[in-house]
Amino acid sequence: MYRSLAKPLLFRLDAERAHHLTLGALEAASRVPGWPVLARTVTAPQGTRLAQTVWGQTYASPVGLAAGLDKNGVAVPAFGALGFGFLEVGTVTPRPQPGNDRPRLFRLPEDDALINRMGFNNAGADALYGRLTALGTRPVPVWANIGKNKATANEDAIADYLTCVRVLQDVADAFVVNVSSPNTPGLRALQAAGDLEVLLRAVVAEVEAGRVRTLRHPPVLVKLAPDLHPDDFGASVQAALDAGAQGVIVSNTTLSRDGLTHPNREQAGGLSGRPLTTRSTALVRDAYRITRGRIPVVGVGGIFTAQDAYDKLRAGAHLVEVYSALIYRGPGLVRELNRGLGALLERDGAQSVADVVGVDA
Repeated sequence: MYRSLAKPLLFRLDAERAHHLTLGALEAASRVPGWPVLARTVTAPQGTRLAQTVWGQTYASPVGLAAGLDKNGVAVPAFGALGFGFLEVGTVTPRPQPGNDRPRLFRLPEDDALINRMGFNNAGADALYGRLTALGTRPVPVWANIGKNKATANEDAIADYLTCVRVLQDVADAFVVNVSSPNTPGLRALQAAGDLEVLLRAVVAEVEAGRVRTLRHPPVLVKLAPDLHPDDFGASVQAALDAGAQGVIVSNTTLSRDGLTHPNREQAGGLSGRPLTTRSTALVRDAYRITRGRIPVVGVGGIFTAQDAYDKLRAGAHLVEVYSALIYRGPGLVRELNRGLGALLERDGAQSVADVVGVDA
């Protein structure tokens, strides 16, 4: 129904308007008593083949929702109902901010891609805390992707990240330190190994200090860009290890426009979707080799099919995330990925996801 009816209608609208319309519908669906739980009984993976325990948390599926789609955590029950194993909300900043001027979100249908220059538009950390607190029990782990406000200088950025940790530690199942969005001026400079290690050490220490107060110890992950030089990428991954981070997400959007055909390729911003499939899988493999599997890697970028997700698992990812493919394939994508991954694991004689992580690395 999505591909034949809803998608053609939504694609007649401005991309951001369609996004808000869809998110509003999911927010409304989240409030329907009993529906998210009932729907998840149909969409969630059956059996234990896709299940893992990572950082002491149970993930019924390795397929998660990437940050950016539900920035303010308004539709967590509905997204959980689609069959995801976890959800990443945000990017959230300490203070609310409107983001960049519109238009700032563009489709490239011929390329199965999106370009965005949203600029961390969100309602702020306090608002996210309120929404997640009001939910009570959540269907799946919910990660908080955290960033700095645009007006905050890089030399003061650590304070913004620590504020997000202090506000959200009660409700976040993991923190994702976002230093790789291309849409906040100067942000990517924080990926440099020296600066990154200082930032991550501070965030890890804040989580550890908050553990006494909250009795919660969410893992700290860092999200890196696909545009780093190989030597810089390796240094940043090593910096994450040295700082005590518990995971690496590979990768964020890219500034590359190689191979694109749609006229929107000229738009400024970060590119996501099909053009990143091969590049992000290669970076997952690199990260797995650098870390030697000592911390989990999360693979993001261009996952449209179960085979795409499986390739990232075999390259070294414990978990994977999708965003752009949801726009082009619709909500049924998650169930398709879960079923397809189960079939691929069964084909290869694997009893669980853990059996294939990194086998191609």
